[in-house]
Amino acid sequence: LRVNQDEPMEDYPLKVEGGKEDDSSSGTRRFGMGQTTKDQMRTNVINEIISTERDYIKHLKDICEGYIKQCRKRADMFTEEQLKTIFGNIEDIYKCQKKFVKALEKKFNKDHPHLSEVGSCFLEYQTEFQIYSEYCNNHPNACMELSRLTKVNKYVYFFEACRLLQKMIDISLDGFLLTPVQKICKYPLQLAELLKYTNPQHRDFKDVEAALNAMKNLARLINERKRRLENIDKIAQWQSSIEDWEGEDVLVRSSELIYSGELTKISHPQAKSQQRMFFLFDHQL
Repeated sequence: LRVNQDEPMEDYPLKVEGGKEDDSSSGTRRFGMGQTTKDQMRTNVINEIISTERDYIKHLKDICEGYIKQCRKRADMFTEEQLKTIFGNIEDIYKCQKKFVKALEKKFNKDHPHLSEVGSCFLEYQTEFQIYSEYCNNHPNACMELSRLTKVNKYVYFFEACRLLQKMIDISLDGFLLTPVQKICKYPLQLAELLKYTNPQHRDFKDVEAALNAMKNLARLINERKRRLENIDKIAQWQSSIEDWEGEDVLVRSSELIYSGELTKISHPQAKSQQRMFFLFDHQL
């Protein structure tokens, strides 16, 4: 992502013989070259966005055709429910990304890549990208199910055979399944880098700025949903650990545990005190 590690040389005044600065030309050259450098950096970021997108599509295709298709042929080893747990909605993500990469390529200006206007593509797909939320929420279950299956040798051999047949790089299946989670987190970084090298006068500036905010919000939304689901899971586990639970389920009214700790309960009229554990939820104590 870091396409510009060093300061461009053009930012420094040109030296002429005798060690004096050449004032007559350095101003215009610096400006002219500076612009060119910024355009070159923008070209680099655009190329990076499009090439990583193409790699990612190949990656998704390999998972769908190399693993899912082969697993479906083996009803003796996998139920449809298991496949749903392991692969989540990755096939939907693949369909969505194929359309997205086509939209990006349409906006790519081959002759002058720095003039490409790609911001609108991200804005157009921001709603569709919400399908990543379901994938990210399911990912821990996928890891658990895979870890359970790979304790059995025949599954280890089967997954390895799938990988070799599809000529995929030497990474285990759980490594491949992590990529969509990483991808949705990478978009804000790529867009921030693109914005940095987009002049405010560029026709793409406003769209890139809006796209960066949209992708940051999407990542935040996914994290928030994931956190809420984890909280709900914790409450359900907590309640099931209590014997002879009475009353309605906590989850009917609450979805988050705010605080828990010991309190002294004092009963009148005898002022009898008892130690009790209290749990404060978002809608009840």
